Amino acid sequence: MAARLAGLLPGELDQQQTEVYRAITGGPRAAGPQAFSLTDEEGRLRGPFNAMLLSPPVGLAVQAVGAAVRYESVLTDRVREMAILVVAAEWGSAFEREAHEAVGRTRGLTEAELRTLRAGGLPDLPDPAERAALLATAALTQVGALSDQEYYDTVAVWGERGLFELTTLVGYYALLALQLRVFAGEGPPAAQDHDHSTLTRHHLESESGTS
Repeated sequence: MAARLAGLLPGELDQQQTEVYRAITGGPRAAGPQAFSLTDEEGRLRGPFNAMLLSPPVGLAVQAVGAAVRYESVLTDRVREMAILVVAAEWGSAFEREAHEAVGRTRGLTEAELRTLRAGGLPDLPDPAERAALLATAALTQVGALSDQEYYDTVAVWGERGLFELTTLVGYYALLALQLRVFAGEGPPAAQDHDHSTLTRHHLESESGTS
């Protein structure tokens, strides 16, 4: 599917859009070595960041959540990048996978670990804290909830703050993956690529009593 939303050059942005642009390209994401580019060669925002310009108040808040999750969390770099890649695999997001595999390599993820995550699996992690975080991430992406055992196992090693940050990470990267599907032309995994119109129409007819 082709991208539906054209990228904007920096010179085409209004004042509010420019504020969002500067927060993304000049904030913590731009500090230090870059594992992936935030813009194309002409300065247009890449991936999910381009859509944030559509609504500067919302876009500014969304990018701030992402920056907090990546740069102010108690989660380790390895756990953060593995958790992002679990979300990317679940959603079939090529941009998230490519970007965060690149980041993950700089944070100590091995090629074997990356291959396993890319295939939708969980690496064999000897560190119990990493294992608890990844098991919780898998449950959150696949089920949307945690059992009591998963909750307390995660809190035991990461605390309630860590679990809150982990659930926020899962929600944030799922949001980006959804927006990449809608605006940037990323498609869902083949098994999920089907027509929802019949189900939606049946539901609406049932609600109105016409079925």
